[in-house]
Amino acid sequence: MKPPAGRENASNVARQFPAGPPQGKLAPSGGSAVREATSVGATFLRGRFQQWWQSRLPLSDSVVLTQRNVYILPTRPGLMLALTLLVLLVAAINYQLNLGYLLTFLLAGSAVVGMHVCHATLRGLAMNLIAPPAQFAGALAIFDIKLTNNRRATRHAIGLSVLDTLGDPGARHWAWTDVPAQNSSTVQVAFTPRRRGQHPLPTLTAETRFPLGTFRVWTIWRPAAQILVYPRPELQAPPLPPGEPRAGGAAAAARVPSSGDFDNIRNYRRGDPLKLVVWKKAAKADEQGNGLVVRDAQQAQRHELWLDFVQAGSLDTEARLSRLCAWVLQADQFGLRYGLRLPGLLIKPASGEAHKRQCLEALALC
Repeated sequence: MKPPAGRENASNVARQFPAGPPQGKLAPSGGSAVREATSVGATFLRGRFQQWWQSRLPLSDSVVLTQRNVYILPTRPGLMLALTLLVLLVAAINYQLNLGYLLTFLLAGSAVVGMHVCHATLRGLAMNLIAPPAQFAGALAIFDIKLTNNRRATRHAIGLSVLDTLGDPGARHWAWTDVPAQNSSTVQVAFTPRRRGQHPLPTLTAETRFPLGTFRVWTIWRPAAQILVYPRPELQAPPLPPGEPRAGGAAAAARVPSSGDFDNIRNYRRGDPLKLVVWKKAAKADEQGNGLVVRDAQQAQRHELWLDFVQAGSLDTEARLSRLCAWVLQADQFGLRYGLRLPGLLIKPASGEAHKRQCLEALALC
């Protein structure tokens, strides 16, 4: 006689797991899936609302804080203080305690005065942004913000930070300062650009909770300045490509290795300019100068170093630009003349800081 289906299934489970079902491998319940979906949806809606709110703010590198752009709300300690005052008031009414009334109204008055002082700490403050220089992708970009205080009292505990996209205050890095009376103070704010190109500066926020910490006063500021982000240099870049012979020059191309051991070098001669000395080999020279080597300028004039997008390997576009960026930095470090070939752009060979900056800007905007 065959046992019922439910009893047979129970016996199969008992044979497979004699000590009970395995721990830690339970299927997620429907409640946890619903909570996770709700959390994701709330984060998405919060991010969309923040983007909509920020898009309504004007773009400006200078802003003066007034009642129209300064906001205030109680903090968690402030809410706890309000609850405590309510309990004290109910107790004082219930037991007819005059000292209870005195303590309640004294604390409430201090909280009201603290709210006024906290709001006045930001109101009337002028903020001016100093545009940051160009930076490499993935590196820390630091820019200065000048805070100007025109009133006769010091403004205490003012913090500035990049406004996080998801609105998570714990993910922000604050820079705090006090602004002296009728004076100014400079604060440095940092963020990490992830992609190359021309990008606007991130939205900033300034806040204070001075003096009691029961209220949070803040503002949101959208700078109009932009930052140019260079490609991230390749960490283990290959040696520089071989030099191409000039018109009428030698057919053989001399390879320029990244380690500084050039093929077109010779022994140092009296009168050679110091800029041609290979200083990485200078440690091997003696006191009389024997062992010093210099780059042979005549040999170098027969070749041109071209950094070509096509020669950067069979990589994707971003990887090629990253390699070209590393090559530009190497060639500039060695003091070489080099040119840059990009799709639709040709920069003639040259050297120097201005040429390096021109090449890096071309790579950033490619």
